[in-house]
Amino acid sequence: MPIEHVKRLSGVEDDDKVAEELKRADAVVFTYACDEPTTLDRLSTFWLPKLRKLEVKVPVIVVGCKLDLRDENQQVSLEQVMSPIMQQFREIETCIECSALKQIQIPEVFYYAQKAVLHPTGPLFDQETQTLKPRCVRALKRIFILCDHDRDGALSDAELNDFQVKCFNAPLQPSEIVGVKRVVAEKLSEGVNERGLTLTGFLFLHALFIEKGRLETTWTVLRKFGYNNDIRLSEDLIPASFKRAPDQLKAISHPDSIMCMDNITIYKPYLPPIPVEILKSVELSNEAIEYLRGIFELFDCNAEGALRPREIDDIFSTAAESDALWLTKPPLKIVYSPLDVWYTSLASPWDKAPYLDAVERNAFGGLSLDGFLSEWALMTLLDPAWSMENLIYIGYTGDPLSGFRLTRRRRVDRKKQQTDRNVFQCFVFGPKKAGKSALLSSFLGRNFADNYTSTTEELYAVNVVDQPGGTKKTLVLREIPEDGVCKLLSDKESLAACDVAVFVHDSSNAFSWERATELLIEVASHGEDTGFEVPCLIVAAKDDRDSFPQAIQESTRVSQDMGIEAPIPISVKLGDLNNVFRRIVSVAEHPHLSIPETEAGRSRKQYHRLINRSLVFFSVGAAVAIVGLAAYRVYAARKNASS
Repeated sequence: MPIEHVKRLSGVEDDDKVAEELKRADAVVFTYACDEPTTLDRLSTFWLPKLRKLEVKVPVIVVGCKLDLRDENQQVSLEQVMSPIMQQFREIETCIECSALKQIQIPEVFYYAQKAVLHPTGPLFDQETQTLKPRCVRALKRIFILCDHDRDGALSDAELNDFQVKCFNAPLQPSEIVGVKRVVAEKLSEGVNERGLTLTGFLFLHALFIEKGRLETTWTVLRKFGYNNDIRLSEDLIPASFKRAPDQLKAISHPDSIMCMDNITIYKPYLPPIPVEILKSVELSNEAIEYLRGIFELFDCNAEGALRPREIDDIFSTAAESDALWLTKPPLKIVYSPLDVWYTSLASPWDKAPYLDAVERNAFGGLSLDGFLSEWALMTLLDPAWSMENLIYIGYTGDPLSGFRLTRRRRVDRKKQQTDRNVFQCFVFGPKKAGKSALLSSFLGRNFADNYTSTTEELYAVNVVDQPGGTKKTLVLREIPEDGVCKLLSDKESLAACDVAVFVHDSSNAFSWERATELLIEVASHGEDTGFEVPCLIVAAKDDRDSFPQAIQESTRVSQDMGIEAPIPISVKLGDLNNVFRRIVSVAEHPHLSIPETEAGRSRKQYHRLINRSLVFFSVGAAVAIVGLAAYRVYAARKNASS
């Protein structure tokens, strides 16, 4: 391992060079003179603060030089000298004393410097709390689950041996397995049970390795299971993003694409993220859905057919952390001397918008199987790369791409007059107070609320819709606030991700109907102009109230003029939904029908038909002329030959 030595001289230019070199360093060795205590003060008052100011976050080794010159009458242990400094500067990995003159511990200095780079303590262990760090706990827990093949919560002797062979290429002897479990049981009774080594015991062993300075053991395990130095799964394990056509995903070229197959381009992960808020057409495959069904059953501890919030958090406790990471309350702390392990709980990726209120939950906040799969469907629709990463982190061991399917482009579906999608996205438009949010709430089985709250941000509601014949489809309702329509339609491809659009109006309010009609025309015109035409439905909400005058005549006129179905009357308040969600899915399943046609669009089509007809006539006339000319030439040639 090459080592570069940078010696500080003096002057501004030298300071700049030192700062540059420090930022490039993998580890930093600071020295002081054992016979000059003031040099140690310089470390804590200048160099270590300077390192922090430069935001250099690498292991630090502090070396006491000239050990042979220290006054023998003032013997002070290294621990006494360095303990206060190490308490203040946790980045210090190791302290050691040496003598270059007497060649005392010189090789050890470079050994510890190299070890700090190859097997750093910082990512694994918190020196201040003397605990494993949360990210390390999550990674080790995931490894434990992957090795627990029978999913009984403990590693049997056979599973321990498979783990040993995978990580260290050597089996454990029966006596060694007995010895490992005995060490754990002596320190931590719950670390071993009749089935084998528990997760608690597995974490204890790694904490013990770290305490005894055997960090290479834990790092070997992490790296064998694909973790990098940041304790994240390495790049080659997580294909980050997909490149798709506009009505699948916004097409983005990137010089770092590493694999192409059919319509999919897989990108190197951890590059700047590809926008995924629009134009999505990725679904979970049947293989992934079956895996998630198994996960649901495994974590449904009470077999009650629903996952409680704590059980959902437990599923994602091996995943990459989000912003919401906290210690469980009350904290579950397993105490054993001299080391403690804090168990951490990682908030699931669904604990914030847009997922938090997007699915149906029971009185305890639990998710049914349909709700669980609906959350996954929404996450896959909105951010397929994030969905893939979470699927891998919770233990999916198949080929990541096998967990997803890229559906056919929506424009092709409309031409072929059929679709093979299982997940449909419906944009819900309408004026304020029309009943859009009430429609979404009813889709999730929530009770009607009389109080009105204006929607300022887009909302999602996802659920499974039972179709005739026993089939199930997942429907995603996306509410577009009235004030957000202009912004949405400012993007040429904004409707490319839409399978069906619904326009809600208050059937008792003439202005609400007029505004809904205006929105319908705006959206239909946008689709005609961009080529992303979408099927549309009109929903007449609040049917429990008296309709405004001439409501039937107006709605009939508009629906007939634009070539779509008559408005569907519903009353969320009375619970009379008129099979509206099944009808939305039915329209999405027949994407060539219910596509509205505006006056401008109709005129444009008539013009194109006229042009095409003229071209046909011209082509036929030209063909006739050419044939006539050819016939005349044949006739003339024969006449000349006969004469």
